[in-house]
Amino acid sequence: MGCLHSKTTHLHLSPDDPSSLPDTHKPDPANGDQAELEAQAPMFKEYSLDELRKATNGFSSECIVSESGEKAPNVVYRGKLDNNRLVAVKRFSKQSWPDAQQFVVEAVGVGKLRHKRLVNLVGCCAEGDERLLVAEYMPNDTLSKHLFHWDKKPLPWEMRVRVAYYIAQALDHCNIENRKIYHDLNAYRVLFDEDGDPRLSTFGLMKNSRDGKSYSTNLAYTPPEFLRTGRVIPESVIYSYGTVLLDLLSGKHIPPSHALDLIREKNVLLLMDSSLEGQYVNDDATKLVELASKCLQSEARDRGDIKFLLTVVAPLQKQKEAASHVLMGLPRNTVVVPTMLSPLGKACARMDLTAVHDILLKTSYKDEEGAENELSFQEWTQQVQDMLNTKKFGDIAFRDKDFKNAIEYYSKLVAMMSGPSATVFARRAFSYLMNGQAELALRDAMQAQVCIPEWPTAFYLQALALSKLGMETDAQDMLNDGAAFEAKRHNTWRKIQHFMDSRGACKEVSDELARELLIAISYPVPDQVRDLSFVPRDRVLVANGDGDEKYVSELMTISNVQSPDIKNLKQASICN
Repeated sequence: MGCLHSKTTHLHLSPDDPSSLPDTHKPDPANGDQAELEAQAPMFKEYSLDELRKATNGFSSECIVSESGEKAPNVVYRGKLDNNRLVAVKRFSKQSWPDAQQFVVEAVGVGKLRHKRLVNLVGCCAEGDERLLVAEYMPNDTLSKHLFHWDKKPLPWEMRVRVAYYIAQALDHCNIENRKIYHDLNAYRVLFDEDGDPRLSTFGLMKNSRDGKSYSTNLAYTPPEFLRTGRVIPESVIYSYGTVLLDLLSGKHIPPSHALDLIREKNVLLLMDSSLEGQYVNDDATKLVELASKCLQSEARDRGDIKFLLTVVAPLQKQKEAASHVLMGLPRNTVVVPTMLSPLGKACARMDLTAVHDILLKTSYKDEEGAENELSFQEWTQQVQDMLNTKKFGDIAFRDKDFKNAIEYYSKLVAMMSGPSATVFARRAFSYLMNGQAELALRDAMQAQVCIPEWPTAFYLQALALSKLGMETDAQDMLNDGAAFEAKRHNTWRKIQHFMDSRGACKEVSDELARELLIAISYPVPDQVRDLSFVPRDRVLVANGDGDEKYVSELMTISNVQSPDIKNLKQASICN
């Protein structure tokens, strides 16, 4: 669970140096977004064949999800990895990529891309004769299904415009990342995620085989230059985008040559999808028809570029605030907030940043074992004095909601301290959030979890950052993880309380029970209390003879965990 085995483990770059982010993880200013455009998928990895065979139930025919829209010799399966993440697994024919190394190099190159408009590639496998790609799983079918095989209602006009715009954004990002060739762009390559947002499959960024085969659909939809020379150029992608526009306008497959005849004869109404029943603005439809016509010009130089596509399509969006799943009438899984949440967990779940700030202030450093002692007992030098002053100024800035200065002071403190501080990372994470830097906030929250692996606060802050990044499913997972550790902590204190209430048991404590309690209390650092050799038995026995409250407090002191208010703990136990 969490960052050590989480969906966000790929975000491992230095939180202290935003400039260390690779280009593929930097905001894309052309799209007008900031942190939301950043990585949304696990780090790319090579899977074993056994892992993918298990994920797809032995490549069972029941797991096949591809719609026979391609004649390429490959198939796509729905799979579930050991961490319960759903993936799409594309299996090539054995003859497609004889050179395993060449296949892996190509896949790794595509796997570097990360964008919220792409179905991100998360892995590959090249074992024996098998060649497989692994991508994020999109649960809401393809554009082909929603345009040509709809059941209840046709894809609404506004959603068609959104598809055109989002796919242009995806192609623009690929272009920026020097991935200018997209092979065989068509309605089967556009899929809808859990929110109903359209995304462009990264499978199209790889050739169907090592011999360069790029187009597998009907030759009537193939760019003219490919038919003439067998070569694909960046303008070929624009042509294919034009064929997708025709699909969106007409709701059916229309050969480009026929569509151009209709446009030249000004029979645009014959081109439009009759199932829309005129539910669109005529001027907007005309602009899309004109754009399709330009994209489908026989001479590549006459087609325009991707920036031109964005310029034309962007103003046609009229319902930007409407969620895609609402426009499409898709059911959406209701997020169920765990019932066992602390006030901090509840504040993060409802995105109440004011309450989160107040709770972090009140909590101070008490959740962090040994943090303040380390500062207090180091050799008194000017360096230590500087460190204490930096911490003080950072805490004051954090208290006063001066988050920009808080980030500056806490960053200096991180560099000065001999050991990491979970609380400092947590406070800087929140400061990053308040400063509009959700990606860096997520990294700091993960660093806090590394310091204290089962600290609920670290999970809740990760959930908050993931929500800000639009990654609601992962945010919900982090809330659940935090709640699980919250419950574990609660059960630990109740166990201690039950032990204290059984006063007879306090008179004589067995080694095993003392060890069990010490490990329970010392949950942040269990590796340090594997056996009783670390426990000064004379202190424990003396404390035991003086009464249960002193005994438990002594155990807590030994384990470097701040003791809670025993009386309040007893009262809470009675109330529960």
